[in-house]
Amino acid sequence: MASSYVIGQWSPEDPSFWQARGQSVANRNLWISIPALTLAFAVWMVWSVVVVNLPTVGFKFSTNQLFWLASLPALCGATLRIFYSFMVPIVGGRRWTAISTASLLLPATGIGFAVQNPDTPYEVFALLAVLCGFGGGNFASSMSNISFFFPKAKKGTALGLNAGLGNLGVSLVQFVVPMVITAGVFGSVGGEPQMVAKAGQQVPMWLQNAGFIWVPFIAVSALAAWFGMNDLSEAKASFADQAVIFKRKHNWLMCWLYIGTFGSFIGYSAGFPLLIKSQFPGVNALQYAWLGPLVGALLRPVGGWLSDKLGGARVTFWSFIVMGAGVLAVIKFLPHGGQGGSFMGFLLSFLVLFAVSGIGNGSTFRMIPVIFLTERQRAAAKNPAAQEQAVKDANKEAAAVLGFSSAIGAYGGFFIPKSYGSSIALTGSVDAALYAFIAFYVTCVAVTWWFYSRRNAPMPC
Repeated sequence: MASSYVIGQWSPEDPSFWQARGQSVANRNLWISIPALTLAFAVWMVWSVVVVNLPTVGFKFSTNQLFWLASLPALCGATLRIFYSFMVPIVGGRRWTAISTASLLLPATGIGFAVQNPDTPYEVFALLAVLCGFGGGNFASSMSNISFFFPKAKKGTALGLNAGLGNLGVSLVQFVVPMVITAGVFGSVGGEPQMVAKAGQQVPMWLQNAGFIWVPFIAVSALAAWFGMNDLSEAKASFADQAVIFKRKHNWLMCWLYIGTFGSFIGYSAGFPLLIKSQFPGVNALQYAWLGPLVGALLRPVGGWLSDKLGGARVTFWSFIVMGAGVLAVIKFLPHGGQGGSFMGFLLSFLVLFAVSGIGNGSTFRMIPVIFLTERQRAAAKNPAAQEQAVKDANKEAAAVLGFSSAIGAYGGFFIPKSYGSSIALTGSVDAALYAFIAFYVTCVAVTWWFYSRRNAPMPC
């Protein structure tokens, strides 16, 4: 590693250091990190669009197989996040961002080739869906890395921008892919189109572009990370150093809350196209599916900013209350027994859910650094000389918790779509799954109020 990329001393809480050097370096690393994370989310969620089109181009997969392809990236991504959350202090933020971004080339190119051959077996598609989990894993390391660069007062906004603009990859893929598969973007290099029936006519479709379109951007982003970002010596830590978070109560409590915020966002995003198609068959699902993730992603930075002003716990508390009401509204506007229902009411209710889950994503991630800094400073209160070390320890623990909680929360991307499918199979409707989500949000309200937002809470944040 070239020494010029490694920063030995980093003191963002020192105002003079921050103004003289820290702010410009931190912002440069943030703005290189954001497009890399956006691409990671795009690759992670690309199957939510591809599965809708596979039957159109001749693949004879069952509905259950298609649901699995939509769910596997989330399952793999969530699991990878557990490991990725510890990689930045071990490998270095610059190096790991470049490597993890470059890894996205595998599923992106693989999808491009696989969909061109109608004889490609289902097992190959399942493997590619698993490899798309690389994109989901990247979030944990990206958030961990950015958290080291900014002072406590600016972490909410910085993490909100990184995550929120990164989350735009979900809506980006659902908006861009339906367009690029209708044109030979790469000419003869991209392969021949598949002919599909549309409105009684045979029209060409380049489904391979769903994967190929991201390849050049991934390559540029990986190179930008390698040559433009920095590693922080003070962020170095072994896995054993970081594993202390498993003994911290607030790690597990924040994991629970993040399932409610990010788990909802990514789960609703993954299942939205298929849910629309199953409940409102006359509606073009891909015409509307990208709106929800877009709203949620854009409002995540707002959640971080509001939390910097009002406190993360207060914003999180009210977010869960509104999310519970949003699910009740969704149930009201769904068709029941094949009768009734209002698509516009359903869509608006889901847009509220996406919006508030985005705000809650920002607020929960604002809570984590504050919680662990307060906890470590309390422990060192009787020893003023230990205060500086307490801040360093808090930053390392908070970074690990940011990554680990994002891993646990990401399992929502698997369980929410599968809950829809299971509820339909067992009861004939998705109502049972939605009522279960409401019950979960009630527990999140209780945890947030008791530990963090009530007067005299043990850890106000």
